[in-house]
Amino acid sequence: MGGKGGLFRFADSVDKLLMFLGILGSVGEGLASPLTMYVTSGAIDAFASSDQSIESEVVNTYGLRLFYVAIGVGFSCFFEGLCWTRTAERQTSRIRTEYLKSVLKQEVGFFDNQDSSSATFQVISNISADAHIIQDVIAYKIPNTVAQVCALIFGLVVAFLLSWRMALATLPFALGFIVPGLAFGRLMMKTGVESKNAYDVAGSIVEQAISNIRTVYSYVGEQRTVDNYGDALQESKKLGIKQGLMKGLMIGSMGMLFATWAFQSWVGGLLVIEQGESGGHVFVAGASIISGGMACMTALPNVPFITDASAAAMRIFEMIDRAPEIDSTKDEGTVLTNVRGQIEFRQVYFSYPSRKDEFVLQGLSLKIKPGDILLDGRRIKKLQLRWYRSQFGLVSQEPVLFATSIKENILFGKDDAASLEELIAAAKAANAHNFIVEFPQGYDTQVGQLGVQLSGGQKQRIAIARALLRDPRILLLDEATSALDSQSESIVQEAIDQASHGRTALVIAHRLSSIRNVNRIMVLESGRVVESGSHDELMHMNNGVGGVYSQMVRLQRSAISHEFSPDPPSPKRLMYCRSLSSRRGLSILNSPASPFSCAMPISVFSSIQNSPDSSFSVHYGEDKKPDSSTPPSPSIWRLLEMNSPEWKRALLGSIGAVAVGSVLAVNSYCMGALISVYFEKTSKVKSETRIYSIIFISICVIVFFCSVLQHYNFGIMGERLTKRMREKVLEKILTFEIGWFDKDENSSAAICARLSTEANMVRSLVGDRLSLLVQVFTNATVSFTVALIISWKVSLVLIAIQPLIIISYYYKTVLMKQMSAEAQEAQNAGSQLASEAVVNHRTITAFSSQKRIISFFEVTLEEPRKQSRRQSWISGVGLCSSQFLTVSAVALTFWYGGTLMAKGLLSAKQLFVAYIILMSTGRTIADAGTMTSDLSKGSSAVGAVFAVLDRKSNIELDTPKGIKIKKALRGKIKLDNVYFFYPSRPGQMVFQGLSLSIEAGKTTALVGESGCGKSTVIGLIERFYDPVKGTVLIDDQDIRIYNLRGLRSHIALVSQEPALFAGTIHENIVYGRDDATEAEIREAAILANAHEFISSMQDGYETYCGERGIQLSGGQKQRIALARAILKNPSILLLDEATSALDSLSENLVQEALDKMMVGRTCVIVAHRLSTIQMAHCIAVIKNGKIVEEGSHSELLARGNHGAYYSLVRLQH
Repeated sequence: MGGKGGLFRFADSVDKLLMFLGILGSVGEGLASPLTMYVTSGAIDAFASSDQSIESEVVNTYGLRLFYVAIGVGFSCFFEGLCWTRTAERQTSRIRTEYLKSVLKQEVGFFDNQDSSSATFQVISNISADAHIIQDVIAYKIPNTVAQVCALIFGLVVAFLLSWRMALATLPFALGFIVPGLAFGRLMMKTGVESKNAYDVAGSIVEQAISNIRTVYSYVGEQRTVDNYGDALQESKKLGIKQGLMKGLMIGSMGMLFATWAFQSWVGGLLVIEQGESGGHVFVAGASIISGGMACMTALPNVPFITDASAAAMRIFEMIDRAPEIDSTKDEGTVLTNVRGQIEFRQVYFSYPSRKDEFVLQGLSLKIKPGDILLDGRRIKKLQLRWYRSQFGLVSQEPVLFATSIKENILFGKDDAASLEELIAAAKAANAHNFIVEFPQGYDTQVGQLGVQLSGGQKQRIAIARALLRDPRILLLDEATSALDSQSESIVQEAIDQASHGRTALVIAHRLSSIRNVNRIMVLESGRVVESGSHDELMHMNNGVGGVYSQMVRLQRSAISHEFSPDPPSPKRLMYCRSLSSRRGLSILNSPASPFSCAMPISVFSSIQNSPDSSFSVHYGEDKKPDSSTPPSPSIWRLLEMNSPEWKRALLGSIGAVAVGSVLAVNSYCMGALISVYFEKTSKVKSETRIYSIIFISICVIVFFCSVLQHYNFGIMGERLTKRMREKVLEKILTFEIGWFDKDENSSAAICARLSTEANMVRSLVGDRLSLLVQVFTNATVSFTVALIISWKVSLVLIAIQPLIIISYYYKTVLMKQMSAEAQEAQNAGSQLASEAVVNHRTITAFSSQKRIISFFEVTLEEPRKQSRRQSWISGVGLCSSQFLTVSAVALTFWYGGTLMAKGLLSAKQLFVAYIILMSTGRTIADAGTMTSDLSKGSSAVGAVFAVLDRKSNIELDTPKGIKIKKALRGKIKLDNVYFFYPSRPGQMVFQGLSLSIEAGKTTALVGESGCGKSTVIGLIERFYDPVKGTVLIDDQDIRIYNLRGLRSHIALVSQEPALFAGTIHENIVYGRDDATEAEIREAAILANAHEFISSMQDGYETYCGERGIQLSGGQKQRIALARAILKNPSILLLDEATSALDSLSENLVQEALDKMMVGRTCVIVAHRLSTIQMAHCIAVIKNGKIVEEGSHSELLARGNHGAYYSLVRLQH
């Protein structure tokens, strides 16, 4: 493992020393059991042969020997825990840093070859999960494996030294309990993986429903979702029950261990009688073989972890060793002393690495020799890459900000440290300084994950400031204002105008109004320049008919441009460039019909951020509560009451658990008694060993059948309860108001995690923990009772020190597990940074900010480093105390028992029986004690589940007294003096006395700036929210007195982002109307302009849409969403930015379908793009929480300069 690709590749000399000391410690831990056994064999012989005539000196000798073993083992374990944990953190920190360095130096094409989200997930996985696996394996699995292998080897050595005949005879039997245990264990793990995969299908149903909750509510799809979820859970339940059976068979097969004791007791008797071997040597030799076998079983499960870690290391090292095709870290290449900024192309052919057969550029020419791109006449491949990139400033459509301060975000623009004056100058040039200084922390204000704390316009201006900080000679503007509303756009546009002075600027734009005044426009189609010239030249080419560009302009031009003439444009428009030499701005425009449009870099932030798999979405710990209030203390009786239909299973499982617990106590008694039998007279030895052999065989059979009975029945109980609970919780969640889902802790990812993890914890509590508690309680009760009857003095001493041993075992296992989880949590900041680095890889590459990211990453490793130092000490002390106390307890038992024997107060048989019973029971209780954290987690999970089930929704879906609509609604809507704020933002009032009347059968459009509350009106009409004050009326009735499900069945919502579910096109169209006929479905698709493209697909209406409709284009998804709305035949149609995310051609098709659908219905339209709503009967302008203007398009324009609508129109032109 220490080779080039091995786990220890990044170990330095300090790590090698730590690992050497750690190996010595592991060997010491492995010697604990064999050495204790070896000393105990002598003690048994001395105590049994002398019995009550034993001398104090002999007692003290063996007591001290065992105590010395305890001290040696304690020191070894301390070094093992300390050294391995410390070196694990040191090595994995180095691996993480080197890995991120390598990722950041890869060329952009490397990431294009992979799906963006999967590339991000892979990096997050490698830098967090894979690195954590490696750390875990180095810290715990490897030392544990070394210790257990040593225990096996030295156990065999001790067995052969004490009685080679017994060792040789028993060795094959050890395989009898190892092989079946491992085989059934493997089957159980395989079934567990299958069960998890089966639940993933059910989990995706919930995730899609919760992330599209407004669509689910709008189309009254709650019951359909619950039914689909229940059906999907069936497979998971079957596999869970099968897993319970496998667990019973695995634990039952361990009963072969008792068959081994049966054979050993018989062979031991023969060896004592016929070979004259000592009883102590024979018994301990047999016990050493079994102990070695158990050590082997403990070590083997570590092998898959070590294999996984090696595979993880290979994946990570493969990336670390990858040489990028375009390496920005190399210093090779020319550096120009003076850059004029002249870029030249000629006959450039290009395809993205991910789509090599699709040429994006096919002979793109800008006056240069073939096949090259030149800067100021020099081939860019001959220029030093880092210097070359420093000449450019990039501003994209989605401004990329990192989760740090505004100051740090702007400093990304410059590789070397910039002064505060330079930073402020860049911010002023970008029109950003004024709003930054208004923040309480000014430039030190944290922008949040992906800049979430700032508005779109603010983020864009910070991105421009970052680009200007490096004083670039060339500005690249990629759709820099298209994602902004009109007001933000004008501010950012002004900043871009300022920034473009004296520089070459290259613009990519869809919104043609933003590039009218650039020096030169180039239209690309099929990878070639098909038209080139100024706006006027392109509009009047072909004798005034125009070409591709003029056609696109006509598509986007609205009727407003004919009726409304804006002020003459400023001479300093977007691409106007003042320069020292004669330089011209250039706009590259991609035709929506061309393949180039697909090749443009697209933003993946929203999909990444909203993805439930994403590591940097909000982290939900297992103890996170589903509501802001603390859940009530859960009642276990209430949980069992929910499980009451399975009472027969509970009874059968409990009988099995009680039987197993009781026979384990009987087994311990028989083992203790067997030792003294070896020292009896010859005739007695033969008969009694035979009896004990029969008892051990009986125990073997009982344990097998009772374990299967116990775990199979408790498994059925747990799985049925889990399914019942998941269905009830989801059914309840789907009655909650939308405001509940708006809270951070109730996102789709959080709810999915809760349904998965909390239900699993409850299943574990019922299926595993309760059964184990019954078994351990029975075992402890029977064992303690028997031990106290046999020898109450020794038993009391041993029972008194049991808590110390239990605590030390708890400390070792539970605390280490907790520390491991905390260490992983401490690395979340690093994982988040790494994920941001991959998502924003283009920006980091463009600004050569790799070193800055690495320095940030190294800061995030500080906290895990501190945690690791603490963890290494806790690990050392925990391991030391548990092993030291265990061996010390043996020493104390023999010393105190021997002292009582010397006084004639105790016989050897009583001592051996009490010792074996209490030591084995103590270990069982200690193992059970490690469950306490699982029990507390299970208890809090039960509390969280019942908190959801007991919660009353603020907006009831099914009010029995509510008005049920018998035929159809007229569609008259009125909002009367409405005051409203979102529950998640109580300090921010959206409406302050808003009143609006919408006539039945008419179309009303809502317009206004971003955030004014247009979409909120739709939310109030759907009754996703209730107003704080005022009323919403439909057909002159307060919306609150309707039966909500009935009301929503007459309202259809079509949003900007069409919500499709993973299923066929047919299933998506009939969503919310299962009784629809094929003819109705086809008619709806035809009306929605969707039938043609659906029929052209191979599977037609049975075509699979993919998760969230990913297999379809935006226009296709929107038309399917429209078909779904048409099929519903609603009285009220709500359109929320239904065409804003589409390109011009798709928009026309969707708009045509909408026009057909709106006839004769009450329609409420929300739109940013004013060209889409000029034909509305009424346009309402919302500002400052009120309606400030109402009227038709022409009426509102007639108000002139002082009108709010007029101002919005002017901003868009």
